[in-house]
Amino acid sequence: MRTLLFLLRKEFKQIFRNKALLPLIFFAPVMQLIILPLAADFEVKNINISYVDHDHSTLSQQLFHKLISSGYFRAVGYGSSYSQALQQIEEEKADIILEIPAGFERNLVRENQQELFIAINAINGVKAGLGGAYVGQIINDFNQEVRLKWTSGAANIQTQQIEVTSTYWFNPHLNYQIFMVPAILVILVTMICAYMCALNIVKEKEVGTIEQINVTPIKKYQFILGKLIPFWLIGIFIFTVGLFGIARFIYGIVPIGNILLLYAFLAIYLIALLGMGLLISTTANTQQQAMSVAFFFIMIFMLMSGLFTSIDSMPDWAKVIAYCSPVTYFIDVMRMLVLKGSGLMDIRWHFVIMFIFAIVLNTWALVKYKKTS
Repeated sequence: MRTLLFLLRKEFKQIFRNKALLPLIFFAPVMQLIILPLAADFEVKNINISYVDHDHSTLSQQLFHKLISSGYFRAVGYGSSYSQALQQIEEEKADIILEIPAGFERNLVRENQQELFIAINAINGVKAGLGGAYVGQIINDFNQEVRLKWTSGAANIQTQQIEVTSTYWFNPHLNYQIFMVPAILVILVTMICAYMCALNIVKEKEVGTIEQINVTPIKKYQFILGKLIPFWLIGIFIFTVGLFGIARFIYGIVPIGNILLLYAFLAIYLIALLGMGLLISTTANTQQQAMSVAFFFIMIFMLMSGLFTSIDSMPDWAKVIAYCSPVTYFIDVMRMLVLKGSGLMDIRWHFVIMFIFAIVLNTWALVKYKKTS
């Protein structure tokens, strides 16, 4: 125990003496957690629409104003030339063209039907799909309003319709920041702890102090614990500042679930994550190698952990990779505990899987580290 305390004192001194490292550990995650959720918004707004009106009637103008007043569209053209509108799409000035044919109002009144033409720039598939859906929904609403107006004015005909009312649980206002902040906090803690821990032993190799440690009577598990515990405590500190500081006072996110349960899972997750960092550190010979390997895994963890895209929508081979990542389970647990208030029975298998990650990665790192006396 005394030997371990000396090692911990040495590690903390090395960390706090490095003036360039301290801002990366403590200041960078705070700024990133403040800025990133403001940009991580899945809702597509400010879609540029070019409105081609060959009819210039009252109804065509009402439809145009309904589109613009929805808040999703921004008019970049209003004219009667389709070729000019198409040129705006080619120049990336417009995303959607809505063409109103001549006789739009007359045909709608006399024949009760009229076709419209919509052209969408589909280079950005997400923006194109959502933009087209928005336009279709607004046109359907406009068509329903016109029909109700005509039927109520013509006769006492009661139009029966089904009204759908949606109730959004756990995020009633569909605020994407509430959905993204817990997941981004997981990624930031992962990046800081994995990178710093991966560079730890490699730095000892590069400066030559690893040979001095190897000839001492320090046991392998003491050396590994001395490298793991400081960053385990730093990870808990960063997580606490992010959850109870930034998430609460800037974004108004208050955890609903059991805090002790959340920290219990965090403790096991950090052990597994730091075990991976130590494994990379014992394998690499230079800091550049360690950074490259850590960057490779962090990118996979970020893109295939359910942070930006749902795992359920991935192909089967991608789901296998996603469920081999500890980050996937922690993001899921964060959203379940912080937003839904889930209990231990809901995340019991997450605990089991994270225990397996922690045992396998740390045992592997312990075996991989070769100490010569």
